Amino acid sequence: MNLSRILLLSMFFLSAMGQLPSQDIMALLEFKKGIKHDPTGFVLNSWNDESIDFNGCPSSWNGIVCNGGNVAGVVLDNLGLTADADFSLFSNLTKLVKLSMANNSISGGLPNNLASFKSLQFLDLSDNLFSSSLPKEIGRSVSLRNLSLAGNNFSGEIPESISGLISLQSLDMSRNSLSGPLPKSLTRLNDLLYLNLSSNGFTGKVPRGFELLSSLEVLDWHGNSIEGNLDGEFFLLTNASYVDISGNRLVTTSGKLLPGVSESIKHLNLSHNQLEGSLTSGFQLFQNIKVLDLSYNLLSGELPGFNYAYDLQVLKLSNNRFSGALPNNLLKGDSLLLTTLDLSGNNLSGAISSIMSTTLQTLDLSSNSLTGELPLLTGSCILLDLSNNQFEGNLTRWSKWENIEYLDLSQNLFTGPFPDVTPQLLRANHLNLSYNKLTGSLPDRIPTHYPKLRVLDISSNSLEGPIPSALLSMPTLEEIHLQNNGMTGNIGPLPSSGSRIRLLDLSHNRFDGDLPGVFGSLTNLQVLNLAANNLSGSLPSSMNDMVSLNSLDVSQNHFTGPLPSNLSSSLMALNVSNNDLSGTVPENLKNFPPPSFYPGNSKLSLPAGSAGSSASESSKKKSTVLVKVVIIVSCVVAIIILILVAILLFCICKSRRREERSITGKEINRRAQTIPSGSGGGTVVSAEDLVASRKGSSSEILSPDEKLAVATGFSPSKTSNLSWSPGSGDSFPADQQLARLDVRSPDRLVGELQFLDDSIKLTPEELSRAPAEVLGRSSHGTSYRATLDNGVFLTVKWLREGVAKQRKEFAKEVKKFSNIRHPNVVTLRGYYWGPTQHEKLILSDYISPGSLASFLYDRPGRKGPPLAWTQRLKIAVDVARGLNYLHFDRAVPHGNLKATNILLDGAELNARVADYCLHRLMTQAGTVEQILDAGILGYRAPELAASRKPLPSFKSDVYAFGVILLEILTGRCAGDVITGEQEGVDLTDWVRLRVAEGRGAECFDSVLTQEMGSDPVTEKGMKEVLGIALRCIRSVSERPGIKTIYEDLSSI
Repeated sequence: MNLSRILLLSMFFLSAMGQLPSQDIMALLEFKKGIKHDPTGFVLNSWNDESIDFNGCPSSWNGIVCNGGNVAGVVLDNLGLTADADFSLFSNLTKLVKLSMANNSISGGLPNNLASFKSLQFLDLSDNLFSSSLPKEIGRSVSLRNLSLAGNNFSGEIPESISGLISLQSLDMSRNSLSGPLPKSLTRLNDLLYLNLSSNGFTGKVPRGFELLSSLEVLDWHGNSIEGNLDGEFFLLTNASYVDISGNRLVTTSGKLLPGVSESIKHLNLSHNQLEGSLTSGFQLFQNIKVLDLSYNLLSGELPGFNYAYDLQVLKLSNNRFSGALPNNLLKGDSLLLTTLDLSGNNLSGAISSIMSTTLQTLDLSSNSLTGELPLLTGSCILLDLSNNQFEGNLTRWSKWENIEYLDLSQNLFTGPFPDVTPQLLRANHLNLSYNKLTGSLPDRIPTHYPKLRVLDISSNSLEGPIPSALLSMPTLEEIHLQNNGMTGNIGPLPSSGSRIRLLDLSHNRFDGDLPGVFGSLTNLQVLNLAANNLSGSLPSSMNDMVSLNSLDVSQNHFTGPLPSNLSSSLMALNVSNNDLSGTVPENLKNFPPPSFYPGNSKLSLPAGSAGSSASESSKKKSTVLVKVVIIVSCVVAIIILILVAILLFCICKSRRREERSITGKEINRRAQTIPSGSGGGTVVSAEDLVASRKGSSSEILSPDEKLAVATGFSPSKTSNLSWSPGSGDSFPADQQLARLDVRSPDRLVGELQFLDDSIKLTPEELSRAPAEVLGRSSHGTSYRATLDNGVFLTVKWLREGVAKQRKEFAKEVKKFSNIRHPNVVTLRGYYWGPTQHEKLILSDYISPGSLASFLYDRPGRKGPPLAWTQRLKIAVDVARGLNYLHFDRAVPHGNLKATNILLDGAELNARVADYCLHRLMTQAGTVEQILDAGILGYRAPELAASRKPLPSFKSDVYAFGVILLEILTGRCAGDVITGEQEGVDLTDWVRLRVAEGRGAECFDSVLTQEMGSDPVTEKGMKEVLGIALRCIRSVSERPGIKTIYEDLSSI
């Protein structure tokens, strides 16, 4: 009886114990507390006390995998979770094998107790917001087989202790902010199959030993700054099948590409490096390769015969310096399996008789010097790009090109009419024939011959006649470019519904008549350009129904009557000037500036309270010449007044200090040293002098942040020199700022100083004490050069009060930039957020010797001798490469591109773009002010000037880059007004006028003109860059992308 009671009590006790959550459950519930947002409820609605299993593992919880009574896996991928995670909690899950939380918004860092994860084999934290450096204890996770930290903000170096991951088979740390040299210890991970360290900031040379990793199959280091020679021993001995080391700074020795290539390598990408040499000898080394990419290097000579490349399927050699004729067997395909061939951006010449390969699907021969008529085409080619060559003749040969889907024949010398023979390109969806010499009218049977066409570009030819009756009604068409021709007739007919047209550009033709009343049926239309025609009548009210419209240009026509009353709310660019419109501008358009409506439209008035309404009335009464003269004279007078006021206030301040010293008998600070003119030096600036120097200027009033710069002690040292160094933002010469910076307050920076990587360790107090020099000012703040205790220089931008976003959004945006690492982009290091509204700092690398502006403009204080053509071309390519990285790798526009934001690094003057993406950190008002500032300086794109809510875009970056190219070619500043034969014009108009008059060579800098006379290659290159610059400053619909510009510049 007693024994049975004891057993019963024991069972009751064990049962009671079973009701308590296990250690695993407690750890998971604690992690759940850090989840701030769970859009699907996957975790928050599932992980709760009611669903706890009594066996110790909550198998009913979403994302939890159990093994007996223990948690073996936590899988929370692709859920959109927002959380602050403490991953040390998971060390309590003693049987945890897999932890995967990829593609969320989880922040935090790797725990230091990684050694406690004794069973963990699979850890995937990719595509989150994790930051901090990698802990040294990372090498103690001896059971780990798969580690993915890709797509986060991890920074610093990879610790040498990583060699302790003896079981590791897959390592992915791509798309972070890691830096420093590649550790030698990586070569001791003998079981490694997959290694991806791409898109970081690794530097230095590659350590020896990777060829000894016998199990390695994939090696990807692209998008870093690794330098040195190609390791021939690695390529000869490795067992890897996939090798990508593109986008680095690797070079070759002795003009030889490689001594040999292992038979195991099937995919080899060495593009975007600095490799030199030729392929004529030794191309048989690549005979086992299936994919070979050597594009964007410095390879030269003639192309080899490729007779031994039996397995080659993809060959990319674009943007090198190859010359000579195209090998016949590349296009015949007798013994080759090529599916993709890209030879664009070289100097290939000669004619192409036929393309007969049965395997080739993508062929890009653009931007060469190929000649002759269109080749005969058989086989299965789908994409064919022959643009920017010297092909001529008519287009009738394409009647048998049955499989083509994408065809680009733009920028050639084709003549004759648009073909009207059958069958046509029945599968074509993209057809570009722009910038040729086509004549005649468009055939009516285009919809029949090209039934799948989505993009049609026949702009900049000599076409005549009307628009084919069924063209605008094609159900597949999305973009129609017919601008810059001589087409006539009415516009239409338009479809009554179902149109997919997104862009319609009919500008600069001779269309006449009224617009059809069914224009509102184009509900998907985003860009409509009808400028410079002979259209008349009223703008149809149905245009109010074009709800997707964001750009409208009907300028230089004869439209009458009122504007449509309710145009799309998404409209960002508007130009209705040079018409005969009347009435009052609708309320929803009143925020567009006067140039959107005037000149012309004398009967059209702006509503009361609209931007520039009063100015518009006066502008109607004055001629354009008079307005420009008044503006120029006013600017000159204002500058003279500012200089006089600054001198007067400087004298007053200096007099007061002398009086104070005579009364007190004490010297507060040593006298400022006077720097002789032309010595490049200066003095240090005080708060009082900063205020004084900016009083009297309506555009430059000292902001509280600059006052605080003095009060907190963040200031130049007593021995520092202030020089004209426009390294970040707009700058000023030293001789206009002769004063001292007095630190008279014990206050210091006491806010939050955050660094985006571990390359710098600094406290707010240490930053307060750092000697500093003013570099320059712009619309959004003041830039300083701070000198740290260890001698390292930092550029510190003090943002003006009121321009920055709120703290949470500001910090989130800054962290997005932390993994921006590129040799042509200045690295962002951190930010400071103080307790008051005007304490916001951005810290970045300091780049010397200075900006492009300080080297380019022929002004007092210019650094060094005038830049030679090779230097200028290199700078242009560097900037284009940096922009291409921002646009395509990071998907963000620069937003503030100008010559003062292009910094030249080191003796080789490597160009790096600075002050990028500031609009992402600023309020709408701050962004508008920045864009206005760009307009004054000559870099603002026209569509931004015509927008009521301007935002930087990829195309506005291209416009600004085009202006910079003009500055590089002319040596002139974009903001200068150039006096002409009749009136003053800005740089872009001056160049356009000269080119239109056939006097383009007169635009070039005199220094370059001397080089042209002795070197025809230089002359050819300068004219090509001028052509590229003019393309960049076209209207937004005609403006190319930066990728095209970069490729074209690289090919010069």
